[in-house]
Parts: sequence; structure tokens; C-alpha cells
Amino acid sequence: MEAPSSVAPETPSPPATAAAATAAPRQTCLASLLSRAKEKLCTWRILKTLALGQMLSLCICGTAVTSQYLAERFRVNTPMLQSFINYCLLLLVYTTTLAFRKDGDSLLKILRGKWWKYILLGLVDVEANYTIVKAYQYTTLTSVQLLDCFGIPVLMALSWFILRARYKLIHFIAVAVCLLGVGTMVGADILAGRQEGEGSNVVIGDVLVLLGASLYAISNVSEEYIVKNLSRVEFLGMVGLFGTIISALQLGIVEHKDIANIQWNWKIVLLFLAFALCMFGLYSFMPIVIRVTSATSVNLGILTADLYSLFFGLFLFDYKFSVLYLLSFGIIMVGFILYCSTPTRTAEAASTSLPLTASTGFDNLALKMEENHLDTAASSPALHNKEENGTGQVLASGPSAL
Repeated sequence: MEAPSSVAPETPSPPATAAAATAAPRQTCLASLLSRAKEKLCTWRILKTLALGQMLSLCICGTAVTSQYLAERFRVNTPMLQSFINYCLLLLVYTTTLAFRKDGDSLLKILRGKWWKYILLGLVDVEANYTIVKAYQYTTLTSVQLLDCFGIPVLMALSWFILRARYKLIHFIAVAVCLLGVGTMVGADILAGRQEGEGSNVVIGDVLVLLGASLYAISNVSEEYIVKNLSRVEFLGMVGLFGTIISALQLGIVEHKDIANIQWNWKIVLLFLAFALCMFGLYSFMPIVIRVTSATSVNLGILTADLYSLFFGLFLFDYKFSVLYLLSFGIIMVGFILYCSTPTRTAEAASTSLPLTASTGFDNLALKMEENHLDTAASSPALHNKEENGTGQVLASGPSAL
């Protein structure tokens, strides 16, 4: 009778033990990384910023759809008249508010001290609107969509030198991702056949787009400075006042014949009214969004406006749909979220003629408040004042640029 053989328990081989020991930290590290990314990207502040940007995109979409409907259905091409109506609304609401407000600088005091600066700002804003619309008569939709993105690097450069913004690598990556989304959208336009319309002179059209994008960048940087350091009502009131005057003069010079040829009816009136309301909402709401974020992040967020216009065009203008449009929308959203996830800092300047913010140097208001909360124990009296004011801005003394 054989004796039962004793079987020794199997033990893992040394390589298997080492692999398991290595895999555990990797899984932990990956889980920690995903958790940190979720905490940083999926926050209420990011979602709120995203929603605010898309509200601006919808306003831009409304202006684009009404303008195109006027042009294609009624042969009405009067961009300056449409802008003039918007500036008149700004004049009636915000310039009147400036004239009767009791707190802050009055309208007369602002005009006495900074009238020529606001004339230049009004001229820049009016011509930015006009040159972009005018470019469509000379070049293609594809060229306008691509070259209009030139305003983003111009805006970042102006923010670097004027607003003293300092960017991190993640911001440049985010901008590149957004521009990739625009490229995907343009590719979808080409495949869908929306690039037709060569125009009479492509070179003139492309130059107009680049000029308009640069003027928009100047206007947006000025807007960010004014609404963060002065007031939103002052910006809108001055733009409404001088924008009305400048656009009225230009309207009488370049569009008086086009206006005389309009066959007015209730549909055309409603379209003009819809355009004016969308543009007025855009101008009224954009300073609020810029104040809690920055001009650069706003311009990245409104890159989706063309996509919203496309979705309306599927029903109104018989556009062809492509899955690439949804892909481009997703890419732009990813880039926008990446940009907003990390704050930009402001360069410390020992001496400057611009009233800069205090030591925190964040552009994003929500991130400023979070930084203040984390550093409460070491916060200075200036930071306490900033939290009490609720504006996220501590103005330094000295002459103002505007």
C-alpha cells in the first residue's frame, strides 16, 4: 500500500509576484489621476462657464441666421443698418443709464476725461462688425471660418502685453484643440458642399477677415479691461453712444442705396427686430461672461456658433448634415473645458501705468474666490476687501488707460 504523497502548496513565481506588485501601484495611480481630473474638470464652475459661453454662441447664431435669411430670401444686404439698430438700443438703455446714474462717474465726467479713447473704441467695434460681414462678398465661407480664428492668437498676444496675462502650456494645448475642432468643421463644410461662392476677389476677402478678426481682438481686450476695472455700464454706454454716431455716418455713405431698394414688409421688419434683439443680448451679456472668465475663453467658447447656425440651416436652408459636425463640436468643447480648467496668472509689475489686479492674478472669478478661500489664514487686507466687494478686482491707484 503506497503512502500518500504530500503535495506542497503552489507559490507564485517571483516574476508573477513582481508583476502583481507593480500593477497595484499603477492602478492606484491611474485611479488617483482620473479622480483628480474629474474633480478639476467636472465642477459647477466649469459647467457654468460652459453654459455661459454657449448662451453667447446662441446669440451669435441668431444674428447669423437672420442675416442669411434676409440675404437669401429677400435680397437684403445691409449689415451697417443692422448694426446701427443695435447701437441705438445700447444708446437708449446704457447711455441713458450713465446719464442718470448717481454712483460712479457721470456721463459728462466720462466724456470730459476719456471721450477720444471711446471714439477710437467705438470705431474699432463698428469696423470689426462691418469688415467681417463685408468679407463674405469677396471670399468663401471656408476662408472666413478659418481666418477668423486669427483673432484668438492676436487676442492672447494683446492680453499678454496689455492685461499682463501669463499662460501655461495647457492653455496653448487647449487653443490648439479648439482650432482643430474648427478645422474639422471646415472639413465637414467642404464635404457637405457649403464652401461654394468663390466671391469676386478672394485676396480682398481674406484681408478683410484678418482685419476684422484683429479689430475684434482689440475690442475684446478693451472690453475685458473696462468691465473688470471700471464698469460694464460704462463700456456699453460709451460703445452705444459713439457706435451710433459712427455707424450712422457710415450708413449714410455706403448703404443709402441698398436701404432705398428694400421692399419692406412685416417679415423683413421681424427679421431686423430679431437680429437687433440677438445682437443686443450678445453685447449686454458678453461683459458679464468676460468679467467672470476672460476675453480669450469667451472667444474659444463662441467657436461653436457656426455649428448652431448649421443646425438651424438644416431646416431653413437645406444644409446637408455630416457626423463631422458633431465631432467638431465635441473637440471644441474639450478644448474650451481644458482652457477653463487652469487659471491664467497676471505678471507682477513693479511699475506700470495700468491699474492691475492684486497678488492673486487669476482671470477666472470662481477660481479667484477658491484661491482666496484656501489662503484665508495668510490673506492680506486687500484680499479681504476683494471678497467683500464680490467683484474679484482690487484696483491699484494710478492713471487709467481708459
